[in-house]
Amino acid sequence: MEKNLQVLLARRPEGWVQESDFSIVETDIPRPAPGQVLVRGHWMSLDPYMRGRMNAGKSYAASVEIGDVMTAGVAGQIVESQHPRLKAGQFVVGSLGWQTHAVADAAAVTVVDPDKVPLQAYLGAVGMPGATAWIGLLEHCTPRTGETVVVSAASGAVGAIVGQLAKLQGCRAVGIAGGAAKCDYVVKELGFDACVDYKAGRLFEDLRAACPSGIDCYFENVGGEVMDTVFRLLNPFSRVALCGLISEYNTEPYGVTMMRSLLVNRVKLQGFIVSDRMDLYGRAIGQLAGLVASGRLRYRETVAEGLRSAPRAFIGMLRGENFGKQLVRLL
Repeated sequence: MEKNLQVLLARRPEGWVQESDFSIVETDIPRPAPGQVLVRGHWMSLDPYMRGRMNAGKSYAASVEIGDVMTAGVAGQIVESQHPRLKAGQFVVGSLGWQTHAVADAAAVTVVDPDKVPLQAYLGAVGMPGATAWIGLLEHCTPRTGETVVVSAASGAVGAIVGQLAKLQGCRAVGIAGGAAKCDYVVKELGFDACVDYKAGRLFEDLRAACPSGIDCYFENVGGEVMDTVFRLLNPFSRVALCGLISEYNTEPYGVTMMRSLLVNRVKLQGFIVSDRMDLYGRAIGQLAGLVASGRLRYRETVAEGLRSAPRAFIGMLRGENFGKQLVRLL
């Protein structure tokens, strides 16, 4: 008889996440109560925000408790429904966790159409990462035609969308990524104007050369030394969308030295969480779906096979080993 495979938080990490911080268990498949559905997951998303949920400290969202299923976005198919609006066989996405089967309230899942874009794209370019890019860039960076937009982690699930949207706004798009292969992908396949390899050891010099008119908009995913370097090249009245600080999630916070640039250049810096702007989420997803369906928005995926591979794939993503959106195939 089929079981529900789950990945639980076994302990809170100290520094870098270890596979031993997770436990993998088999449980009986749950049954939906009235108003609920049972979903069989096909794809699961792995995202940097999950590292923060493993900690006990105060944050913008509740921590995962020891012994609980790790949180994650999942795309799958309804196999049993106890709600009149939803039917068995429909495809949905929702925050269903690191597990193969999940029961959810009807309001907690969204019906999607895998004939319009691939099902897993609703976890990436047409999902939370895509909406994060859309809202962060267009709402907080507010780029204008001819301006220079820089994005860190440019080959990742969010950064790749940011740069392409910037190009659609008539901007110069410059990425920062780790390694020649990722930079080649950002320029040759995604259409950025330039990409700087931060691993080459010439970050400031190469970024200055790639941004001869300075930086008007910066979309921050990394933090640390990368952010500090970008701050040296910000133009007066530039805008910064602070989305993530992945370089600091497993280490001590980096001491930023270029805060003076924010004052001298009268920079607008906005930290944001995509869930704060659900009023824009639907519009963002609609536009992104159209762009992906028409081929105007491209993306890449790294796929780990099976739920048991999720802890190792998650650690690899935090170390930058993935290329594009990190997914786990559950079926």
